[in-house]
Amino acid sequence: MGGEDATTESLFERYGPRYKWWAAATVMFGTMSVMLSATIVTVAIPAVMRHFGMSAGEVQWLVTAFVASMTASMMLLDWLVQSFGQRRTFVCSFILFITASLLGGFAGESHLLIAARVLQGAAAGVLQALSTIVLFRVFPVHQRGLGMGIYGMGVLLGPAVGPAIGGFLVDTWSWRSVFFITLLPSLAAIFMALRFLPTRSGPRVSRRFDWTGLVLLVCSVVSLLWAFANGQRLGWSTLAIVGSFAFALLAAIVFIGWQRRSAHPLLDLGIYRSTDLVCGSLLSFAHGVLLYGTTYLIPLFVQDVQQLSAADAGMVLIPAGLLMAAMYPFGGYVSDHLSPRLCSVVSVLCLVLSSFLLARIEVQTSFWALAMWIALGRVGLAVLNPPILTESLRSLPAHQIAHGSSALGLARQMGIAFGVNLLVLTVLHRTAAHSLELGAGLTANDALHRQAMTLSYQDAFAAMGVAMIVALIPAWMMGSTQRARARLSCT
Repeated sequence: MGGEDATTESLFERYGPRYKWWAAATVMFGTMSVMLSATIVTVAIPAVMRHFGMSAGEVQWLVTAFVASMTASMMLLDWLVQSFGQRRTFVCSFILFITASLLGGFAGESHLLIAARVLQGAAAGVLQALSTIVLFRVFPVHQRGLGMGIYGMGVLLGPAVGPAIGGFLVDTWSWRSVFFITLLPSLAAIFMALRFLPTRSGPRVSRRFDWTGLVLLVCSVVSLLWAFANGQRLGWSTLAIVGSFAFALLAAIVFIGWQRRSAHPLLDLGIYRSTDLVCGSLLSFAHGVLLYGTTYLIPLFVQDVQQLSAADAGMVLIPAGLLMAAMYPFGGYVSDHLSPRLCSVVSVLCLVLSSFLLARIEVQTSFWALAMWIALGRVGLAVLNPPILTESLRSLPAHQIAHGSSALGLARQMGIAFGVNLLVLTVLHRTAAHSLELGAGLTANDALHRQAMTLSYQDAFAAMGVAMIVALIPAWMMGSTQRARARLSCT
């Protein structure tokens, strides 16, 4: 199916120039499946809460557990590819993903469901980071933005239609069906990988795995997310929460120190000498905050405040998702022809405007108004992501590309983790405050409570807008490494 020992070069010889499109289609189809699972669960959250009797803090782990394991597993990519090759890494990750999906679909208790999300996230982290490496190696320099854009278009079709499909499945059958919907696409991705992905990109290297670094990273991420998930329930000043934050910080500091001295680190910290990689990481963080923050909050607002169905909650995200997918090739094209600074600044301005428009949300906000406000932010993300990937990785030497891809994924996942948790906490905290102001906490007046919740969502989106304004700083600096090299070459 592609050769027992197929390299990228031998596959180009076999399939000709069109091979880059077959490789792009393979990773696009694969990543679309796992990203569909990341977003389709959001509309099933109310049904899962009712089925298992889970609290808001407990059900939040369906998102944060996925994010935590996805974050940690991205750091395994360089070791996995060096030890087992691209094809075997891709296929084995999908086998893990399919197993986890079956576990989640048949879960009889909430702990098994969360465990399934952990395994899904672990597979998704490896697959997403690996896809970037494949694309970077099969497309020539002048087409990398276009390649990333077309790949992104396909990948985003999953999240675009996922909430709507999930809402339909939940309303028609059961929340369990959202775990089964990705099984056939996953099997198809395995078949394509066996045919079109290289077994290796260079000599196979067997080296020691950095278990110490992985344990430290997992401890830091899990401790941080646990503190976020339980702070509202236990109290932010309690010993358990303060201690958890302190442990997360200590583990992160030790992790950095260990990576500096390790002979084979999970993350080569030398990549951060590139200003473009640093700026790309900060923008990837902002990308995660806005994309998943809105994907998580909007369905909750539509169901809890506007009191519409799960299907309606999913439908409101479809226009924006489809527009984002359609705009991705354009974003890739302009990133090949315009300066990364211009692309990044214009994109982030779209994110700022979208966030502050969403801060005007009301109980009576129409479907199309909400959809257009979300769509503006998605257009910004479509134009922002290709220059992040191409400029950040182009500034690195070849042996650091895998680490750079993992670093960008790590930043995006931390943006998701911080974004979702802080936005949810803002909604919870501000709902309580606004309820007291309106007197909703003293009465059984449902209208007053819904108004308090509406004001809290406005506060959350306004806070997101402020964060996007800060993101203008790395957007302006994007491309600094390449500009510096150009100046040196002129002298």
